[in-house]
Amino acid sequence: MRKIVVISMVTLDGVMQAPGGPKEDTSGGFRYGGWTAPYSDEVLGKVMEKQMKPADYLLGRKTFEIWVPYWPEHADFWPGINDGTKYVVSRTMKKSDWKNTVFLKSLADIKKLKNSKGSDIQVWGSSKLIQLLLKNDLVDELWLQIHPLTLGKGKKLFDNCAIPAAFTLIESIVTPTGVIIANYKRAGKVKLGTVGS
Repeated sequence: MRKIVVISMVTLDGVMQAPGGPKEDTSGGFRYGGWTAPYSDEVLGKVMEKQMKPADYLLGRKTFEIWVPYWPEHADFWPGINDGTKYVVSRTMKKSDWKNTVFLKSLADIKKLKNSKGSDIQVWGSSKLIQLLLKNDLVDELWLQIHPLTLGKGKKLFDNCAIPAAFTLIESIVTPTGVIIANYKRAGKVKLGTVGS
């Protein structure tokens, strides 16, 4: 069985939309793209280097469409991005010229992929896909970069569909610019009625 690892840059209020640049994802009238830029530093760069190790990727259609024009030509910044398999969840897309791209149509396809043999599968961006994975208990790890700002509007990491689930903090770092990097591993079901007793 393969692990699904969600890697996400979020604000304090859970916004994850367009962290990289102003034109990355303006859907819904979002105008704060590139909000991570003021928080870049050497520590965060080293963590990103670790997170961008060669892997396979599970992506939503929108994130894939953002990646396709850029990453195939900039693989020197992300070693292995072209060689890793990109599993794209989409009901409308069926093919791509980007090598090692496979299209999945359903939750059943994702479960079959997770139960196959192979390396860990990283999920970047893809807010709706992450929410589907959380709703169906398919996330093994969360690797969050929590930035010290709020944006109010934008696509969120969590919604009201996630099942109650417990996670264990296995690694954390605070960067000089105040970004909290936290790596959580799935730890089972939430034990209700134990808080404060």
